[in-house]
Amino acid sequence: MSGDVSGELKRTLGVFDAVVVGLGAMVGAGIFAALAPAARAAGPADGALLAALAVAACVAYCNAHSSARLAARYPASGGTYVYGRERLGPFWGYLAGWGFVIGKTASCAAMALTVGAYVWPGQQHAVAVAAVVALTAANYGGVQKSARIARVIVAAVLGVLGGVVVACLSSGAADAGRLGGDWGGAGGGGGAAGVLQAAGLLFFAFAGYARITTLGEEVRDPERTIPRAVPLALGIALLVYAAVAVAALSVLGSPGLAGSAAPLADAVRAAGVPGLVPVVRVGAALAALGSLLALVLGVSRTTLAMARDGHLPGTLAAVHPRHRVPHHAELAVGAVVAVLAATVDLRGAIGFSSFGVLAYYAVANAAAWTLDGAVRGRLVAALGLAGCAALALSLPLASAATGAAVLAVGALSYAARARRPAAR
Repeated sequence: MSGDVSGELKRTLGVFDAVVVGLGAMVGAGIFAALAPAARAAGPADGALLAALAVAACVAYCNAHSSARLAARYPASGGTYVYGRERLGPFWGYLAGWGFVIGKTASCAAMALTVGAYVWPGQQHAVAVAAVVALTAANYGGVQKSARIARVIVAAVLGVLGGVVVACLSSGAADAGRLGGDWGGAGGGGGAAGVLQAAGLLFFAFAGYARITTLGEEVRDPERTIPRAVPLALGIALLVYAAVAVAALSVLGSPGLAGSAAPLADAVRAAGVPGLVPVVRVGAALAALGSLLALVLGVSRTTLAMARDGHLPGTLAAVHPRHRVPHHAELAVGAVVAVLAATVDLRGAIGFSSFGVLAYYAVANAAAWTLDGAVRGRLVAALGLAGCAALALSLPLASAATGAAVLAVGALSYAARARRPAAR
């Protein structure tokens, strides 16, 4: 079907649905997978992981505060791509959009592969492709349908995580002494650098609230809805993450958590409730599906915004005449993700994705600094910008180098296009 290239998207989401979309992205596969690599980075001191969680949450709050202020001012699809363009200039908006689309496309494939790994390990790639096709079809039918699916997934995942917390904390294996750890004990800890690297890896699991701001053109009364939905979604996710981290640490300790391939499944097994292991596996698969659903929504909306401005092919700006969704962008993103999920193992993409998203939020904080308003807003923006830079630089060298190289390619591409009119 042909699309309306210049059409606007349909505003159907209220505060509740916006919060659910954000939670679907945050309370996703990250909590099932990110704890182990973060624990390894933080070091043997059990308290280091909780400190890293606090640092990641602080940076996420600053980013969310800046993003919510900007989204209320510019309620259009595209998130920081739009904010950077409007406040800092076209190049910075483009760079933010480029980092988001590339990094999150890789994250989409990683989430799809996570679904395959939990549902049918022997056919991981086939299941991943099927998941991408199914969720792309769901998104094509309209953002309201996607929000309804997200409600079911979020409710189920929260139920599973609640079961993990209760099982661990009520078991005889739980030991509160494992939470503090020995920061100066044998073997040392990851130190400040280890805490920062762990925070950078955990930030991957917090970044989902960006999906709320990228849906700015599909939210009712965005000036009020987005500033309410973003902190609500972030606050709920933080409470869930803290409870799960404390529960897992109480039975496994930091060394046990760091060495686990499936930390929450191992946690309930150590708590003496092996019957919960299959439930945790199902919960992990649902969580990955929820993350994939929200990621495809966010990437396709940023693709739409960049196509509207000529940075991507104009056909990607088409809006479906009936469903009022960017259907060409959604199909293109779904196709790319499906190809990646079928051919590449992107489990190591967490660090790369974190680097791209931190660069994205660095632009958001810089843009928020330029807004008129109270001093508090500028202080939060400055803290968020510094936090993004610190976490990005603390990531594993390979992730930081690859992320920097991808951003450089985007910058060079922008510069090459900018020179063409002058050369004529």
